[in-house]
Amino acid sequence: MSSEPTPKRPRTNPTYELLYHPSIPGRGEFIRLALEAASIPYNDVANSDKKGYSIVQAACSPKSTGDTDGNPPAFAPPALRVPGAGKDGKTLLIYQTPNILIYLGPHLGLAPEDEAERLWVNQNMLTALDLNNEAHDTHHPIAVMQYYEAEANDGTDQKEEALKKSKNFRENRIPKYFNFFERALKGNEETGKGKYLVSDMLTYADTTLWQVMDGLHFAFPKELEARSNDHPLLFGTFYPSIKEEKHLKEYLASDRRLPYSMGVFRHYPELDRQ
Repeated sequence: MSSEPTPKRPRTNPTYELLYHPSIPGRGEFIRLALEAASIPYNDVANSDKKGYSIVQAACSPKSTGDTDGNPPAFAPPALRVPGAGKDGKTLLIYQTPNILIYLGPHLGLAPEDEAERLWVNQNMLTALDLNNEAHDTHHPIAVMQYYEAEANDGTDQKEEALKKSKNFRENRIPKYFNFFERALKGNEETGKGKYLVSDMLTYADTTLWQVMDGLHFAFPKELEARSNDHPLLFGTFYPSIKEEKHLKEYLASDRRLPYSMGVFRHYPELDRQ
């Protein structure tokens, strides 16, 4: 079934403002990829101005009870500000990665008009983000605030637990997710040609899954290489095709694409397949 995407916002509309941590792709990258795929201008606040991160911190402050535009407080980045889209024509502030993507999808032409297909896009996006969160937890198996490299307050660290967590993630969780997405691509193969998860168009489910796969290629290169032949549509068609989409290809080759480092995806050779 083919669906026409919702028309994109005119480029003359106010610029979207992405509020996220500087220097890392992180969860903000899911928002960047959607905006870049639609070739829509935006301001990556913390990376475009030396003082930008203070704006991010103020918007997501643990002391905030809301802002002057009537928006409730944001728990944590990423958040998105949309001038003119809030109540009474004020600035809208929304947070939570899936919430932002669900908002942006229709505005950027990255969601089908058909209600059932929109729900399918949402569920695939949410499942990909679940995989993203599990990947993050491989190097934070005990506590988010304790780094893999550093000793905890009681003199122990997370390395032994991270080895156990990563082994389970590689052997059980990665194949479970990859098998699902291979089936989703197969089910839509007649329409999506193995390139798209839903219908015959690029959606934010595709950009989200692609980013998770790309991050896993960085964090667990040996594991993904070993599993590539088990999922021919996912690895052979989907992953290489999405990064060749016109605007995404331009973005990925630009300096706007931040390198992986100490964000969600981190490469520790000992946590990869041995």
